[in-house]
Amino acid sequence: MKRTLIILILGIFLQVKSSGQELPLLKVSENKPYIVTEDDEPFLWLGGTAWELIHRLSKEEIDIYLSDRADKGFTVIQTVILAELNGLNTPNAYGEKPLINNDPEKLNPAYFELVDYTIKKAEELGLYVGLLPTWGDKFNKGWGVGPVIFDKENAAVYGQKLAKRYLSCNNIIWILGGDRVPENQEQSDIIRSMAKGIQSVDSIHLITYHPSGAKNAIDFFNEDWLDLDMFQSGHSRHAKEYHYVLKARKKAPLKPVINGEARYENIEDRFWENKDHGWLDDADVRVSAYWSMLTGAAGYAYGCNDIWQMYEINRDPVLQARTGWKTSLSLPGSMHMKYLKELFEMFSWQNMVYEPALIVSENKEDDSYIIASVSKAKDFILAYTPTGKPFSLNTSGIQSETVFSYWFNPRSGKLKYIGEDKVTAAMEYKPWADGRGSDFLLIVTDKKINRE
Repeated sequence: MKRTLIILILGIFLQVKSSGQELPLLKVSENKPYIVTEDDEPFLWLGGTAWELIHRLSKEEIDIYLSDRADKGFTVIQTVILAELNGLNTPNAYGEKPLINNDPEKLNPAYFELVDYTIKKAEELGLYVGLLPTWGDKFNKGWGVGPVIFDKENAAVYGQKLAKRYLSCNNIIWILGGDRVPENQEQSDIIRSMAKGIQSVDSIHLITYHPSGAKNAIDFFNEDWLDLDMFQSGHSRHAKEYHYVLKARKKAPLKPVINGEARYENIEDRFWENKDHGWLDDADVRVSAYWSMLTGAAGYAYGCNDIWQMYEINRDPVLQARTGWKTSLSLPGSMHMKYLKELFEMFSWQNMVYEPALIVSENKEDDSYIIASVSKAKDFILAYTPTGKPFSLNTSGIQSETVFSYWFNPRSGKLKYIGEDKVTAAMEYKPWADGRGSDFLLIVTDKKINRE
């Protein structure tokens, strides 16, 4: 009987262990600009912006979203416990609100059961969760619904409660803020108290901060508790994402930097101006992502207007959401992020150095601005032309007598071999198409690429 019981328990244990994967904890790399696993393996933050995931979806729907993003190679899902769209007073899919009497010190166990489920399901699929304890309107109402419920004291208690609940979950990354920045000392103290509350219990998970548009977290909290810088480059076709990365890379102490909210696919360009600038699309997503990553970002978060709010036809749309979230899972921009990740994983991308001097032809900082990076080992160069504009490249940045050149198509993930040439101070490269949406990435290496 005892042996049978032992075998039964062992079988259950093995079944539980094999049903998912225990992801390694994450940490900041030794040289500070990037994220690695606890075993020092490079980690590329490819985020999916799903702010209303927990607040609006059922378990079955959460499974659909997470499975799709895992299949596309995403690594981090960014979502919120106290959500933006009346997240305190509108119940979740199971009729539960997150707090009892909107008191941050009194968590509703029934609501948090769905938070638990989401984190566990994500880990089973190999995904980390960038978890926002609250959206920003709960400490700085600004343009949001609110209400403001946090003060310095209860923010610390709330942080402690969350940290205790999720301390054993390796796949958590804490993200404070929530599309807000502090506008006074009281609001700054609330954020610091929440961070202190978390870190009084949890010293193993990374913490960052999600600011409002056109700002970096380090603009407000360049402090010890902030492990990662994060910026929101915003929803404008004219955003120069590389500026935010370069600002972060020049700041002391050096921290990895993430583009945590960039140009959303299927949203009005510069919607706040109340002018017709058209709509952002997959081309905007790609430019935003490659500009961010090639200047030294540790990660990038893809976003879609329909998906962040989990829009459905029977819901009131925000910012003119026009396509259901399930249909929008198939918009091209998210698949193109899979190609970006596959490309970067071909190279020692954490050893790239942004080097604008490699572009020796005219390179104005407009929508066609070309970004070039070279590896520290001088064995490859990556150069991105957002509109297919031809350019001249100093290939002598490669320590080799000859170089092999390829075009990478960000829309298909395919490589096209250009040829082998002697290194030169000005090699001409011209893609086979140009204009908006005709972006290409040039690869120059010291040896041929063997890619099936």
